[in-house]
Amino acid sequence: MIPGGNINYTAAAYQQMLNLASYQQAASLSANAAVRSPFQAAGFPGAASGFAAQNSYQVKPGNALPQRADVKLKKLPFYDIHAELLPPTSLLAQGSSRFQEAQFSFQLTAQQASDIASNRDIRMGSKLDYLHQIQLRFCPLDSSAEQGDEFPPSICVTVNTKMCQLPNPIPTNKPNVEPKRPPKPISITPLCKLSPMNPNVVNIKWASEFSKGWVVGIWLVEKLSSEQLLDRLKMKGTRNPEFTREIIKKKLNDDEDEIATTNLKVTVACPLGKMRMTIPCRPSTCDHLQCFDAMLFLQMNERKPTWQCPVCDKPALYDNLLVDGYFLDVIKSADLPSEENEIILNQDGSWHPVPKEEDEAKKEERREEGGRQGGS
Repeated sequence: MIPGGNINYTAAAYQQMLNLASYQQAASLSANAAVRSPFQAAGFPGAASGFAAQNSYQVKPGNALPQRADVKLKKLPFYDIHAELLPPTSLLAQGSSRFQEAQFSFQLTAQQASDIASNRDIRMGSKLDYLHQIQLRFCPLDSSAEQGDEFPPSICVTVNTKMCQLPNPIPTNKPNVEPKRPPKPISITPLCKLSPMNPNVVNIKWASEFSKGWVVGIWLVEKLSSEQLLDRLKMKGTRNPEFTREIIKKKLNDDEDEIATTNLKVTVACPLGKMRMTIPCRPSTCDHLQCFDAMLFLQMNERKPTWQCPVCDKPALYDNLLVDGYFLDVIKSADLPSEENEIILNQDGSWHPVPKEEDEAKKEERREEGGRQGGS
């Protein structure tokens, strides 16, 4: 059964799960497909036995076999990889025609099919979102660095003869430039046959370019939430407060500065939400003191993954995030008034709240500024 056909019917989803049960015993003798991350280089030698036994590919026209691509794809923090269904494979151009076509097939094991079918919301009226997904990714053929997702020009994908919906191209004002689609992985799960007996056929049409090659790969993944990533971040532990304290000392005792600074005012408000942070964090690759709230940052990237530091705009990859123990202690301290989000950092690495006189002067200045703006 193809779940993309009528996925809004709970009865159909339930029947699909029942059908899978009949395959469990026969498939239990088969090993699951070997797992390999798309951000690890693919080997050029023959495919793993699990892949070779159940997956194949061909190019139209011609009989030349596509080559495994020695390409590393960037890791996607919101997805855990469970199996590789099609390793990163070159989309080879055949002949002189600009428009090319290639066909690939893969087959799920009984366990994989069962995991997909049983891990989704089948309540009446729900969207039947899959937690385990069959993920299709494209990227440039370039082994010099990790590659992000990118679609070939004039791309068209069908899965089991059904059209796969791709992100709409972003309009451009540049003459003679084809609009590009937003770079992202595609879940083809609703179009696939969740059966260990029937292969899934993916047909790809694209426009070849003389100076640029392309790679395609398919993986079985599990979608994660921002809450799950936050739990994993907490499990990594908290960066020792002494680390940040030493940074403060260095910044306030730097002899190279022409102007001596005895203290520094910073905020414990998140630059994203403008409210006090609950879990202050920053990437290990950034050298600034300012932190941001981990939960807000993860939620923002769950909606639109940019992984960019909101303080300095440099890359802030998930694997480089660390909870800052110093500012976590500040936020939890009883010495910090609940209505105050600014603190003073001292040369010895200690801190204290903004003095009340200064705080009152600041509030008065804001009131006066508001009055001037209202009268203008």
